[in-house]
Order: sequence, then structure tokens, then C-alpha cells
Amino acid sequence: MKSGNLGYPRIGSDRQWKKALEAYWAGKLEEASFHQELKRIRLENIKTQQEKGIDIIPVGDFTYYDHILDTATMFGLVPERFSYAGGKPGLDVYYAMARGNKEATACEMTKWFNTNYHYIVPELQGREPQLTTNRPLEAYLEAKNELGIEGRPVVVGLYTFLKLSKGYDANELGAWIERLLPLYAKVLNELAEAGAQWVQMDEPILATTLAEEDLRQIARIYAYFAAEVSGVKLQLQTYFEAVDHYEAVVALPVDGIGLDFVHDGGRNLAAVQQYGFPQDKVLGAGVIDGRGIWKADLQSKLELLEQLRGTVSPERIIVQPSNSLLHVPVSAAQEKALDPVLRNALAFAEEKLVELALLAKAAGDDRDSVAAELAEAKRSREQLQQSPARALHKVHARIAGLASEPSSRPADAAARRDIQQKRWNLPLLPTTTIGSFPQTPEVRSARLKWRKGEWSEQQYETFINEQIKTWIDIQTELELDVFVHGEFERNDMVEFFGEKLDGFAFTAYGWVQSYGSRCVKPPVIYGDVELNAPMTVTETVYAQSLTKVPVKGMLTGPVTILNWSFVRDDKSREEVAYQIALALRDELEWLEEAGIGMIQVDEPAIREGLPLKKEQWPAYLEWAVRAFKLSTSTVKDETQIHTHMCYSEFHDMIEAISALDADVISIETSRSHGELIASFEEHTYDKGIGLGVYDIHSPRVPAIEEISSMIDRALRVLDPELFWINPDCGLKTRKQEETVAALRLMVDATKLAREKYAALASKG
Repeated sequence: MKSGNLGYPRIGSDRQWKKALEAYWAGKLEEASFHQELKRIRLENIKTQQEKGIDIIPVGDFTYYDHILDTATMFGLVPERFSYAGGKPGLDVYYAMARGNKEATACEMTKWFNTNYHYIVPELQGREPQLTTNRPLEAYLEAKNELGIEGRPVVVGLYTFLKLSKGYDANELGAWIERLLPLYAKVLNELAEAGAQWVQMDEPILATTLAEEDLRQIARIYAYFAAEVSGVKLQLQTYFEAVDHYEAVVALPVDGIGLDFVHDGGRNLAAVQQYGFPQDKVLGAGVIDGRGIWKADLQSKLELLEQLRGTVSPERIIVQPSNSLLHVPVSAAQEKALDPVLRNALAFAEEKLVELALLAKAAGDDRDSVAAELAEAKRSREQLQQSPARALHKVHARIAGLASEPSSRPADAAARRDIQQKRWNLPLLPTTTIGSFPQTPEVRSARLKWRKGEWSEQQYETFINEQIKTWIDIQTELELDVFVHGEFERNDMVEFFGEKLDGFAFTAYGWVQSYGSRCVKPPVIYGDVELNAPMTVTETVYAQSLTKVPVKGMLTGPVTILNWSFVRDDKSREEVAYQIALALRDELEWLEEAGIGMIQVDEPAIREGLPLKKEQWPAYLEWAVRAFKLSTSTVKDETQIHTHMCYSEFHDMIEAISALDADVISIETSRSHGELIASFEEHTYDKGIGLGVYDIHSPRVPAIEEISSMIDRALRVLDPELFWINPDCGLKTRKQEETVAALRLMVDATKLAREKYAALASKG
């Protein structure tokens, strides 16, 4: 058997990629030097995979921002607002599409299937596609010429690309396929002419719920390639789930099929055993978890491969991860500070490469030579399982007693709204922000000094309080109606909480890409989750002491903490979510006891946890909603619960959002150009709601007319008595001057909207 990989983390072991991007954007790195630095990182990634013993190495998975954005620009699909004149888009156009500029808003950004990676949504209207540059060919030739490596180019599949795009009607899908087919064929034929032997065609859309029309169009696409492309073999790669229409997929005229045998619930294996596998195709066996960070149970993986060998001859099996390793950190070797028992149980990208090579060798009848490595992997897993951190009896008792725990608030939303309005006396269209304010270099420097022990606890607390007071004063001057303390003490909205909860551990270099240069370091949930002391009370109470305007307590919700962490693999995600929820409930009660009467429990990641199969949605949403309500159900009716969600499609889960029973919810709408508002033209929403009125992920300050237009459209379908006005998301990544300028415009637009509504009301 051979080993193969599907994709590698772009960011580098110390986030060199991120640092290069941000230096270029800041004008500190010339374009030529920028290209050279990214080339260095790109080639290092390829060499690492070769050194770890991988036989089939992907090329073309590296990007300057996002692989879907790369595909859009490769085909010249640049929206007209970016003043693109044709040809290969320059970096100015490329990054404007991702981040916006003074003249144009950025393209929409949303989650990549059910992961925490965000891609830039292609916009197809107004452009005729053209092949501007053959990116996979450039990557293939670079690896071959610079390193002497025969890589396997990676191409985003045509159908996946179209299904992730916007700007066309369903009845135009066929026409868009017709436009792109010859361009894709040209890419593939040019690769063949350059000597490429295989191309990896990524079609994760095949693991979603597909209709018969989808299958017909997919068959049409690959029949075209079979007829029009010669000299190169296609490895059709699926991942993230089982393939429902197995027989139809393996019958496609390609040379290999990649299947996920980790996240498939055993269904891909069952399909192979029931229906067999074509004798003329190679099977990419995704047996190593490409999204988790735990060492694999190699013995069970070998048994799985043995089962596959019963149907597929070993020379036609490639041992590979379940998906691209984009979603895991680079190397666990650097985590010297972790407890050895935990560290020895971790497998990041580099360690997964070793596992792949090891499995390929062991499954290829050379098991004796790797017996010691197999035994060590088993020992590492067993030692973690026996850890006292997984035997917290109080936590186990609370979970066992879930049936008796309150899971809803005593009064309904309408009754609570009357009680809360009497307490707060908020104006029509109340204004607020989502939580965080700019994390300036000074804030980050102070935190680093404190963590290194260069500052005492008192010095750091004094600094944080100064920041809080500064922004309470700014919010007062801006005349916002509900304040936040700014979250200056928080490095990350999940990591901050995980550091204060039992059962969590934190890596030093466990970074993964979230979007663009934004990297996050997810906590590691390795044990039972418990809270033993307040996490947020001190800063929130201090902020509230500075003003009579209500200050929201700010927490991250249980499902988001779960979805944005690396989760232990010995318990169900549902049970871990309940453990987190009960710990957060304790914090809500402490905030309420301290006099905080508005508490925001953010759940931006609740939708990304949706299974790819729609038939599995109800079960997930049931326990996700239950987890949120376990957190919030014991506060008084007069305490107003807020939540926030961002950058996802919500029109198909409005009922679940309502079922959270939050008093106020805020949802992003600016990058989606108000499309979510259309959902409320079809669905009634009877609780407080704020639809983000400007995009905080772009450095541009919006015009007041843009904000007013968003407010006006929302008020055509939503009750003004329930509507809140806020930015899309937290303002952590923005600079102070642009934050203040944008918020001032938001408040001015709100005042205009109040005057307009009052005038309409006076006319009856």
C-alpha cells in the first residue's frame, strides 16, 4: 500500500504565513519579498511531507488567502465592483475581494461545510469565466523543478465550486456547468502536457444530501472530462461524511475515489463491503482523522484496512487522512509544556503523516518492523484514558441527573419582555455592540508581559481597568444604549473560558486557520469539564460600576466552546456539550448575583456543527438547543439573555434559533447583503433581534446611507419594537479610530431611523 496526503496546513509551524500576509497588508513587506516568503513556506510544507515518508504529496493546496477564492480568480470570476479589467487578477483585486477596500465591500464569507474554516463565497453574476492562470499547473511545476517532487495537483471540483457559489438561479446551473467545463478541461490537459500523472479533484459536496438532479449533473461533468481530458488520471476525493449514493459515485468515469472512513459512521465501509469497489479504480482510504488531534487507535485502523483488503487489492489502496490536514495544527513536537501523558496522546499534522506512513507499511504485510511504534501508540492512548481528569465524580453525577435539571425559563418570551422593559426602559431601536473592542498592540503586549511574569497581577488588572474605563467613556460619548466592557482581558472567546475550566488544556503552537490570516488556537478538551470559580464577574462588575447604562456580561456558549475546541474522542459531543453547559450555568448565576442583569451567551458556531446530512439535523439541533437552555434556564425573568451568531446561512434553522429562547439575538447580515432579511419575510420572529448593520471584518468605514438602507429593509419585515441595532460581530480586530467612526455612524443612522419611525407612527 502507498501513503498519501490530501492537503497540509498553510500557516507554518510558527504562523509564518500569517505574519507575512499581515506585513504585506501593512506595507512593511514589498510584493516581491512577499511572494518569496510564501514560496519558502510552501516548499517547506512539501519537503516536510516527503521527509515523513508520504508517497503521494498534494500540491496546489497552498493559498495566499483561501482556496475557493483562488478558484474564483483563476476563472476570472471577479465581481464588477472591484474594477477588474481582465487577465490574471493582481493582489490588489484578490485581497479586495477577501477584505474589501474603500470603494467596494468584500465578498461574503461563510463556513466551509461543517468546519470552523471560512471561505470566500464566489459571486458569478456579471462575468463570463475565463482561465486567467493555471494555478494547479504552477504548483505542480514548482514542486517538480524546485524539489524534484512529482506532486499530485489539487483542484476544487467543478460541482462543489458551483454549489458553494452565489449569484445564479437554480435553472442556470446547467448553463454555468457548460461555461466552466472547457476551462476545467484546459486546466487538466495542460497538467497532462506538463507530465502530471494524477490530479486530486476535491468534491466534498458528494458527502452532503444530494438530489437526483445533482447526481445527473455530476455524471455529466465527469463524462465530459472522460471524453475531453487525456493523459492524466483523476482521483475524485470526498470527505467529511459518508457518500449516500455510493454506487453512482464509484461508477463515475474516474481513476480513483477517495472516501472518508472516520466520520462516515461506518456507512462507507458497509457500502464497500455490500456493493464492492471497481477493479479499475484506486481507493483513497481516509482512515486517519484529518480534523481531530488524537493519536489514532492504530490497531483498529489496521483492522479496517484489512477489511478493505477483502474487497480491494492492497496495491490499489492509498492510506490517507479523512480530509485535508488544513484543520489541525502543524506539529505536537513543540508542545513541551503540556503534561507528558496528554502530549504523548496528541497527533497534529506532522504526527499524522507519520501515522499514515506507519499504517501503509504495517498494512502492506510489514507489521513486524513497526511493532514497537504500534505498541507505543496504544500505550499513549491508554494512559490518557486512565487519567484522573476523566474521573470527576461530581461532573458525572450532574450528567446522570440531567432529567431533573431545569431546561427552560419559567415565563415565556413575551412576559419576560414586559418585565425587562420595565427594568431597563430602553428606547426604540436600542443600540449595542457584540462584545469585544480593539485589541491594540498595547493590549497584546500587556497580556504577554503578564503571562511571562514581567507584570504582577495588580499591574495587569490596573491596565485592564484603564482600558475598560476608556471604552466605557467612549460608549458614553457615542450614546450607545447598552454597553460592554470590551473583553480586553481575553485572548480568544473560547480559549479564555477554557483556561478557567477543568478538563481543558492549552497548546503553545496549536494554531489553525479560521479565515484569511486569522488563526486560532483551539483549546483541547481532554477531561471532564467543571467550573470552580467565577470567570468574568470581576471585569463586568467593574465596568458596570462606571455607568448607569446597563453593561452586558459576556460569555461564550456551550456549543461554540465545543465546536471551536478539539474534543476528547472517548465521549459523545452531546455529553461534552452538557458538561460545558452546566459549568456555564454556574457562571451566569454568579453574574446575576453580582447585579448584572443583561448577559450575552454567544453561539456563533451553533450552525457549523450541523451534520452534512439533513436527516441528522433534528437530533443535533435538539441537543444543541438543550445545551444552550441548560446554561440559561435558571436566571430570573428580569435578566435579559442575549446571544450572537455570525457568518452562516440561517434561513433553514430559524425555528431552532427561536427555540433557544434568548430574549435578544444578533445575527450577521452585512456581507450577505441583507439576504437573511428575506428569511424573516417568510418566518415570524417574536423575540428581540439585531441584524448586523455593517461588516467589521473589513477595515472600511461604511457610509451612513449603507447602514440606513440595511435598517430600513429590516424594519419592513421586523417589528421595530423588537429590533436592535449593532455591528456584525465583535470589534477585536479593528483599530480604535475606525471602530469609533463606524459606531458613530451607526448611532447617527439609528437616530434617523427613530425619527422616521416616529413620523410614520404620528401619521397613523
